[in-house]
Amino acid sequence: MNINYFVFGTNDMPKAVKFYDGIFESSGVNKVHDEGRMTLWSAGDFMFALAEPFNGEAATFGNGTMVGVNLDSAAEVERLHKKALALGGTDEGEPKIRSGRFSAYVRDLDNNKICFYQ
Repeated sequence: MNINYFVFGTNDMPKAVKFYDGIFESSGVNKVHDEGRMTLWSAGDFMFALAEPFNGEAATFGNGTMVGVNLDSAAEVERLHKKALALGGTDEGEPKIRSGRFSAYVRDLDNNKICFYQ
């Protein structure tokens, strides 16, 4: 069994798209859908989307909800953590070894939590 996509809600699609365009830049993850209430990036089996909630209510982050992104190297974990902060994200845990894996945590502009790990 594989998870084939993950969706974060957003209250400001243009700002959120700019944030994730920066995160996915030069990664081989490409924007494949960008219209209406949803923007979708994809590479192979990996798909990630931003959506304005379909019920018309404000997007909220999940308490305890997080997406993990497996990367090829500790250097890439450090680079994306730094890049996310430069794009306006907030630090949730600097790059270091946790539970035997090199990882770093950030929150995006809508307060969704992301783990970069190797």
